[in-house]
Amino acid sequence: MVEDVTTNPSASLRLIQSNLCDECRPNLLENVDFPGTDITSLYSPDVNHCQQLCTQHPSCLFFTFIRSDWTRDDRHFYCYLKHTSSGEPRTQTSLLGVTSGYSLKPCTSNTDQCFSTVYQNMDFLGADYQFLFTADYEECQRACTHDPACQFFTFANGDFSDTKIRHKCHLKFSWTVPHTPTVVERAGVVSGFSHKIRTSLNDGPVCQAKFFPNTDIPASDLVRMPSPSAEHCHTLCSAHPSCTYFSFSRNTCYLKKNVDQMVTVAKDGVTSGIPSRFCLADNGWVKVAHEGLDFAGSDIRYVLLDDADSCQRTCTEDPNCQFYTYATEDFFDSDYWRRCYLKRVISIPSPPKVTKLNGVVSGFTLRSCAV
Repeated sequence: MVEDVTTNPSASLRLIQSNLCDECRPNLLENVDFPGTDITSLYSPDVNHCQQLCTQHPSCLFFTFIRSDWTRDDRHFYCYLKHTSSGEPRTQTSLLGVTSGYSLKPCTSNTDQCFSTVYQNMDFLGADYQFLFTADYEECQRACTHDPACQFFTFANGDFSDTKIRHKCHLKFSWTVPHTPTVVERAGVVSGFSHKIRTSLNDGPVCQAKFFPNTDIPASDLVRMPSPSAEHCHTLCSAHPSCTYFSFSRNTCYLKKNVDQMVTVAKDGVTSGIPSRFCLADNGWVKVAHEGLDFAGSDIRYVLLDDADSCQRTCTEDPNCQFYTYATEDFFDSDYWRRCYLKRVISIPSPPKVTKLNGVVSGFTLRSCAV
Protein backbone atom coordinates (compact mmCIF):
# COMPACT_ATOMS: atom_id res chain seq x y z
CA MET A 1 0.00 0.00 0.00
CA VAL A 2 1.10 3.60 -0.54
CA GLU A 3 2.38 5.43 2.53
CA ASP A 4 2.25 9.20 3.05
CA VAL A 5 5.83 10.45 2.72
CA THR A 6 4.85 13.86 4.01
CA THR A 7 3.99 12.46 7.45
CA ASN A 8 6.49 9.60 7.43
CA PRO A 9 9.83 10.64 5.88
CA SER A 10 11.13 7.11 5.43
CA ALA A 11 7.93 5.77 3.88
CA SER A 12 9.38 5.13 0.43
CA LEU A 13 12.24 3.20 2.01
CA ARG A 14 9.92 0.87 3.87
CA LEU A 15 9.47 -2.69 2.73
CA ILE A 16 6.51 -2.84 0.37
CA GLN A 17 6.53 -6.55 -0.19
CA SER A 18 4.24 -7.64 -3.00
CA ASN A 19 4.53 -11.36 -2.30
CA LEU A 20 4.08 -12.00 -5.96
CA CYS A 21 3.01 -15.49 -6.84
CA ASP A 22 5.44 -16.95 -9.36
CA GLU A 23 2.57 -18.54 -11.26
CA CYS A 24 1.45 -16.84 -14.49
CA ARG A 25 -2.35 -16.66 -14.39
CA PRO A 26 -3.62 -14.92 -17.56
CA ASN A 27 -7.13 -16.42 -17.45
CA LEU A 28 -10.06 -14.17 -16.65
CA LEU A 29 -12.89 -15.05 -14.25
CA GLU A 30 -16.21 -13.85 -15.63
CA ASN A 31 -18.92 -12.89 -13.13
CA VAL A 32 -16.48 -13.36 -10.24
CA ASP A 33 -15.69 -10.54 -7.79
CA PHE A 34 -12.58 -10.10 -5.61
CA PRO A 35 -14.25 -7.86 -2.98
CA GLY A 36 -12.25 -5.38 -0.91
CA THR A 37 -8.46 -4.82 -0.69
CA ASP A 38 -8.59 -1.98 -3.26
CA ILE A 39 -5.46 0.09 -3.92
CA THR A 40 -7.19 2.47 -6.33
CA SER A 41 -9.68 2.53 -9.18
CA LEU A 42 -9.03 3.65 -12.75
CA TYR A 43 -11.12 3.68 -15.91
CA SER A 44 -10.77 1.01 -18.59
CA PRO A 45 -12.81 0.30 -21.73
CA ASP A 46 -12.49 -3.49 -21.29
CA VAL A 47 -11.07 -6.15 -19.02
CA ASN A 48 -7.91 -6.73 -21.07
CA HIS A 49 -6.91 -3.08 -20.69
CA CYS A 50 -7.74 -3.30 -16.98
CA GLN A 51 -5.43 -6.31 -16.65
CA GLN A 52 -2.61 -4.35 -18.26
CA LEU A 53 -3.20 -1.48 -15.83
CA CYS A 54 -2.85 -3.94 -12.97
CA THR A 55 0.28 -5.40 -14.54
CA GLN A 56 1.94 -1.99 -14.79
CA HIS A 57 0.83 -0.71 -11.40
CA PRO A 58 3.74 -1.28 -8.98
CA SER A 59 1.76 -3.08 -6.25
CA CYS A 60 -1.35 -4.45 -8.01
CA LEU A 61 -1.65 -8.24 -7.78
CA PHE A 62 -5.22 -8.77 -8.99
CA PHE A 63 -8.26 -6.75 -10.08
CA THR A 64 -12.00 -6.61 -10.64
CA PHE A 65 -13.48 -4.87 -13.70
CA ILE A 66 -17.04 -3.49 -13.89
CA ARG A 67 -18.36 -4.31 -17.36
CA SER A 68 -20.86 -2.38 -19.52
CA ASP A 69 -23.64 -4.87 -18.66
CA TRP A 70 -23.42 -4.06 -14.93
CA THR A 71 -26.89 -3.02 -13.68
CA ARG A 72 -26.64 -2.30 -9.92
CA ASP A 73 -25.49 1.32 -10.39
CA ASP A 74 -23.70 3.51 -12.94
CA ARG A 75 -20.13 2.37 -12.16
CA HIS A 76 -19.42 1.06 -15.64
CA PHE A 77 -15.81 0.65 -16.82
CA TYR A 78 -14.31 0.88 -13.33
CA CYS A 79 -11.06 -1.06 -12.96
CA TYR A 80 -10.37 -1.81 -9.28
CA LEU A 81 -6.70 -2.57 -8.62
CA LYS A 82 -6.10 -4.74 -5.55
CA HIS A 83 -3.37 -6.02 -3.23
CA THR A 84 -3.02 -8.29 -0.22
CA SER A 85 0.02 -9.24 1.84
CA SER A 86 -0.60 -12.91 1.00
CA GLY A 87 -0.72 -12.24 -2.73
CA GLU A 88 -4.16 -13.86 -3.02
CA PRO A 89 -7.71 -12.42 -2.90
CA ARG A 90 -9.23 -12.74 0.56
CA THR A 91 -12.50 -13.99 -0.91
CA GLN A 92 -14.13 -14.73 -4.26
CA THR A 93 -17.85 -14.26 -4.80
CA SER A 94 -20.22 -14.65 -7.73
CA LEU A 95 -21.38 -11.30 -9.11
CA LEU A 96 -23.03 -10.57 -12.45
CA GLY A 97 -21.50 -7.80 -14.57
CA VAL A 98 -17.89 -8.04 -13.36
CA THR A 99 -14.76 -9.86 -14.47
CA SER A 100 -11.71 -10.47 -12.28
CA GLY A 101 -8.16 -11.60 -12.92
CA TYR A 102 -4.52 -11.36 -11.95
CA SER A 103 -1.52 -9.22 -12.79
CA LEU A 104 0.66 -10.54 -15.60
CA LYS A 105 3.87 -9.47 -13.83
CA PRO A 106 4.94 -13.12 -13.24
CA CYS A 107 4.45 -13.99 -16.92
CA THR A 108 7.55 -14.29 -19.09
CA SER A 109 6.02 -11.94 -21.65
CA ASN A 110 3.74 -9.21 -20.34
CA THR A 111 4.63 -6.34 -22.65
CA ASP A 112 1.69 -6.55 -25.10
CA GLN A 113 0.52 -2.95 -25.34
CA CYS A 114 -1.45 -3.26 -28.59
CA PHE A 115 -5.05 -2.22 -27.99
CA SER A 116 -6.67 -2.66 -31.39
CA THR A 117 -10.31 -2.96 -30.29
CA VAL A 118 -12.62 -0.14 -31.36
CA TYR A 119 -15.43 0.76 -28.93
CA GLN A 120 -18.82 1.77 -30.31
CA ASN A 121 -20.96 4.18 -28.25
CA MET A 122 -18.16 4.70 -25.74
CA ASP A 123 -16.56 8.06 -24.96
CA PHE A 124 -12.97 8.47 -23.72
CA LEU A 125 -13.77 11.68 -21.88
CA GLY A 126 -11.11 14.37 -21.44
CA ALA A 127 -7.38 14.65 -22.29
CA ASP A 128 -8.08 16.35 -25.66
CA TYR A 129 -5.26 18.32 -27.23
CA GLN A 130 -6.28 18.55 -30.91
CA PHE A 131 -9.46 18.37 -33.00
CA LEU A 132 -10.02 17.74 -36.68
CA PHE A 133 -12.81 16.51 -38.93
CA THR A 134 -12.42 13.10 -40.58
CA ALA A 135 -14.62 11.03 -42.88
CA ASP A 136 -14.91 8.11 -40.45
CA TYR A 137 -13.44 6.66 -37.26
CA GLU A 138 -10.85 4.69 -39.25
CA GLU A 139 -9.35 7.96 -40.51
CA CYS A 140 -9.50 9.36 -36.98
CA GLN A 141 -7.59 6.34 -35.70
CA ARG A 142 -5.02 6.73 -38.48
CA ALA A 143 -4.55 10.38 -37.47
CA CYS A 144 -3.99 9.26 -33.88
CA THR A 145 -1.56 6.53 -34.94
CA HIS A 146 0.55 8.92 -37.04
CA ASP A 147 0.72 11.59 -34.32
CA PRO A 148 3.41 10.57 -31.78
CA ALA A 149 1.61 12.42 -28.97
CA CYS A 150 -1.78 10.75 -29.50
CA GLN A 151 -2.56 7.76 -27.29
CA PHE A 152 -6.32 7.40 -27.85
CA PHE A 153 -9.23 9.12 -29.60
CA THR A 154 -12.99 9.64 -29.70
CA PHE A 155 -14.86 10.21 -32.96
CA ALA A 156 -18.40 11.64 -33.28
CA ASN A 157 -20.07 9.73 -36.11
CA GLY A 158 -22.95 10.68 -38.40
CA ASP A 159 -25.54 9.65 -35.81
CA PHE A 160 -24.25 11.91 -33.03
CA SER A 161 -26.98 14.09 -31.49
CA ASP A 162 -25.16 17.42 -32.00
CA THR A 163 -25.08 17.88 -35.77
CA LYS A 164 -22.44 20.63 -35.54
CA ILE A 165 -19.70 18.27 -34.36
CA ARG A 166 -20.50 15.16 -36.37
CA HIS A 167 -17.34 13.70 -37.91
CA LYS A 168 -15.21 15.50 -35.32
CA CYS A 169 -12.09 13.56 -34.29
CA HIS A 170 -10.74 14.21 -30.79
CA LEU A 171 -7.06 13.32 -30.36
CA LYS A 172 -6.09 12.64 -26.74
CA PHE A 173 -2.93 12.42 -24.66
CA SER A 174 -1.63 10.39 -21.71
CA TRP A 175 1.90 10.00 -20.37
CA THR A 176 4.18 7.37 -21.89
CA VAL A 177 7.43 8.90 -20.61
CA PRO A 178 7.97 7.66 -17.03
CA HIS A 179 7.57 10.45 -14.48
CA THR A 180 8.41 10.18 -10.81
CA PRO A 181 5.31 10.76 -8.62
CA THR A 182 7.42 12.31 -5.84
CA VAL A 183 10.96 13.72 -5.57
CA VAL A 184 12.13 14.32 -1.99
CA GLU A 185 15.49 15.66 -0.81
CA ARG A 186 16.90 13.09 1.64
CA ALA A 187 20.43 12.34 2.79
CA GLY A 188 21.85 8.87 2.28
CA VAL A 189 19.95 7.87 -0.86
CA VAL A 190 20.73 7.77 -4.58
CA SER A 191 18.05 7.68 -7.26
CA GLY A 192 18.01 7.29 -11.02
CA PHE A 193 16.36 5.77 -14.07
CA SER A 194 16.52 2.57 -16.07
CA HIS A 195 18.74 3.04 -19.12
CA LYS A 196 16.20 1.20 -21.26
CA ILE A 197 13.15 3.41 -20.79
CA ARG A 198 11.80 5.16 -23.84
CA THR A 199 12.48 8.85 -23.51
CA SER A 200 11.27 10.29 -26.82
CA LEU A 201 8.11 9.97 -28.89
CA ASN A 202 9.93 10.94 -32.07
CA ASP A 203 12.55 9.45 -34.36
CA GLY A 204 15.26 11.05 -36.46
CA PRO A 205 18.47 12.90 -35.58
CA VAL A 206 19.29 13.70 -31.96
CA CYS A 207 18.46 17.33 -31.26
CA GLN A 208 20.18 19.65 -28.82
CA ALA A 209 17.94 20.88 -26.02
CA LYS A 210 17.58 24.65 -25.60
CA PHE A 211 17.96 25.85 -21.99
CA PHE A 212 17.91 29.32 -20.41
CA PRO A 213 19.93 29.16 -17.14
CA ASN A 214 18.87 31.36 -14.21
CA THR A 215 15.77 32.33 -16.14
CA ASP A 216 12.09 31.97 -15.25
CA ILE A 217 9.07 32.07 -17.53
CA PRO A 218 6.31 33.07 -15.11
CA ALA A 219 2.58 32.23 -15.44
CA SER A 220 0.91 30.19 -18.20
CA ASP A 221 1.25 26.97 -16.16
CA LEU A 222 -0.22 23.92 -17.87
CA VAL A 223 0.76 21.31 -15.26
CA ARG A 224 3.26 21.01 -12.41
CA MET A 225 5.15 17.73 -11.92
CA PRO A 226 7.94 16.41 -9.65
CA SER A 227 11.23 16.12 -11.54
CA PRO A 228 14.88 15.59 -10.57
CA SER A 229 16.47 17.75 -13.29
CA ALA A 230 15.91 20.34 -15.98
CA GLU A 231 16.81 17.71 -18.59
CA HIS A 232 14.05 15.39 -17.37
CA CYS A 233 11.67 18.38 -17.34
CA HIS A 234 12.64 19.11 -20.94
CA THR A 235 11.70 15.54 -21.90
CA LEU A 236 8.31 15.87 -20.18
CA CYS A 237 7.62 19.11 -22.04
CA SER A 238 8.71 17.56 -25.34
CA ALA A 239 6.32 14.65 -24.78
CA HIS A 240 3.27 16.82 -23.99
CA PRO A 241 1.68 18.16 -27.19
CA SER A 242 0.36 21.30 -25.46
CA CYS A 243 3.61 22.32 -23.75
CA THR A 244 5.16 25.38 -25.41
CA TYR A 245 8.01 25.87 -22.88
CA PHE A 246 8.93 25.01 -19.29
CA SER A 247 10.64 26.18 -16.11
CA PHE A 248 12.42 23.95 -13.59
CA SER A 249 13.14 24.80 -9.97
CA ARG A 250 13.60 22.89 -6.69
CA ASN A 251 12.76 19.45 -8.08
CA THR A 252 9.59 20.73 -9.74
CA CYS A 253 8.88 20.91 -13.46
CA TYR A 254 6.42 23.59 -14.59
CA LEU A 255 5.03 22.80 -18.04
CA LYS A 256 3.56 25.91 -19.63
CA LYS A 257 1.23 26.73 -22.49
CA ASN A 258 1.20 30.05 -24.31
CA VAL A 259 1.38 30.01 -28.10
CA ASP A 260 1.33 33.81 -28.37
CA GLN A 261 4.41 34.90 -26.44
CA MET A 262 7.27 33.86 -24.15
CA VAL A 263 8.23 36.42 -21.51
CA THR A 264 11.42 35.61 -19.57
CA VAL A 265 12.75 37.12 -16.34
CA ALA A 266 16.08 36.62 -14.60
CA LYS A 267 15.80 34.40 -11.52
CA ASP A 268 18.60 32.51 -9.76
CA GLY A 269 18.13 28.77 -9.40
CA VAL A 270 15.55 28.46 -12.17
CA THR A 271 16.22 26.86 -15.55
CA SER A 272 13.78 27.30 -18.40
CA GLY A 273 13.70 25.88 -21.89
CA ILE A 274 11.90 25.01 -25.09
CA PRO A 275 10.72 21.50 -26.04
CA SER A 276 12.26 19.48 -28.85
CA ARG A 277 9.91 18.57 -31.67
CA PHE A 278 10.28 16.30 -34.72
CA CYS A 279 13.63 14.90 -33.60
CA LEU A 280 15.07 12.43 -31.10
CA ALA A 281 15.48 14.17 -27.75
CA ASP A 282 18.79 13.70 -25.94
CA ASN A 283 18.36 10.94 -23.33
CA GLY A 284 21.56 11.62 -21.39
CA TRP A 285 19.50 12.43 -18.29
CA VAL A 286 18.60 8.75 -17.77
CA LYS A 287 22.26 7.98 -17.00
CA VAL A 288 22.53 10.56 -14.21
CA ALA A 289 22.46 9.29 -10.60
CA HIS A 290 20.90 11.83 -8.24
CA GLU A 291 22.54 11.77 -4.82
CA GLY A 292 20.36 13.02 -1.98
CA LEU A 293 17.10 12.61 -3.92
CA ASP A 294 14.47 9.99 -3.10
CA PHE A 295 11.99 8.96 -5.81
CA ALA A 296 9.42 8.19 -3.12
CA GLY A 297 6.70 5.58 -3.65
CA SER A 298 5.85 3.42 -6.68
CA ASP A 299 7.92 0.49 -5.31
CA ILE A 300 7.70 -2.87 -7.07
CA ARG A 301 10.11 -4.62 -4.70
CA TYR A 302 13.54 -4.24 -3.17
CA VAL A 303 16.76 -6.26 -3.34
CA LEU A 304 19.92 -6.00 -1.23
CA LEU A 305 22.92 -4.75 -3.23
CA ASP A 306 26.37 -3.38 -2.46
CA ASP A 307 26.18 -0.01 -4.21
CA ALA A 308 24.02 2.37 -6.23
CA ASP A 309 25.65 1.32 -9.52
CA SER A 310 24.49 -2.25 -8.98
CA CYS A 311 21.02 -0.92 -8.19
CA GLN A 312 20.95 1.00 -11.46
CA ARG A 313 22.05 -2.07 -13.44
CA THR A 314 19.41 -4.21 -11.72
CA CYS A 315 16.72 -1.69 -12.64
CA THR A 316 17.92 -1.55 -16.25
CA GLU A 317 17.86 -5.35 -16.53
CA ASP A 318 14.35 -5.64 -15.05
CA PRO A 319 11.73 -4.99 -17.79
CA ASN A 320 9.24 -3.81 -15.16
CA CYS A 321 11.59 -1.21 -13.59
CA GLN A 322 11.60 2.40 -14.78
CA PHE A 323 13.45 4.12 -11.91
CA TYR A 324 15.01 3.30 -8.55
CA THR A 325 16.15 4.56 -5.15
CA TYR A 326 19.11 3.08 -3.26
CA ALA A 327 19.74 3.51 0.50
CA THR A 328 23.44 3.90 1.22
CA GLU A 329 25.18 3.38 4.57
CA ASP A 330 24.83 7.13 5.14
CA PHE A 331 21.07 6.73 5.49
CA PHE A 332 19.94 7.50 9.04
CA ASP A 333 18.27 4.11 9.66
CA SER A 334 20.63 1.13 9.31
CA ASP A 335 17.67 -1.23 8.78
CA TYR A 336 17.42 0.13 5.24
CA TRP A 337 21.08 0.12 4.26
CA ARG A 338 21.84 -1.51 0.89
CA ARG A 339 18.19 -1.69 -0.11
CA CYS A 340 17.63 -1.11 -3.82
CA TYR A 341 14.00 -0.16 -4.46
CA LEU A 342 12.82 -0.89 -8.01
CA LYS A 343 9.97 1.36 -9.13
CA ARG A 344 7.56 2.06 -11.97
CA VAL A 345 4.41 3.95 -12.97
CA ILE A 346 1.68 3.10 -15.48
CA SER A 347 2.70 4.14 -18.98
CA ILE A 348 0.14 2.42 -21.24
CA PRO A 349 -2.52 4.66 -22.82
CA SER A 350 -5.04 5.35 -20.06
CA PRO A 351 -8.19 7.46 -20.59
CA PRO A 352 -9.03 9.66 -17.58
CA LYS A 353 -12.70 8.64 -17.84
CA VAL A 354 -14.77 6.18 -19.87
CA THR A 355 -18.53 6.62 -20.28
CA LYS A 356 -21.39 5.39 -22.46
CA LEU A 357 -22.38 7.88 -25.18
CA ASN A 358 -24.46 7.17 -28.28
CA GLY A 359 -23.04 8.18 -31.63
CA VAL A 360 -19.34 8.08 -30.81
CA VAL A 361 -16.52 5.63 -31.44
CA SER A 362 -13.33 5.45 -29.34
CA GLY A 363 -10.08 3.58 -29.60
CA PHE A 364 -6.31 3.65 -29.18
CA THR A 365 -3.27 4.37 -31.30
CA LEU A 366 -2.06 1.40 -33.31
CA ARG A 367 1.64 2.33 -33.15
CA SER A 368 2.43 -0.56 -30.81
CA CYS A 369 0.57 -3.13 -32.91
CA ALA A 370 2.34 -5.47 -35.31
CA VAL A 371 1.87 -4.52 -38.95
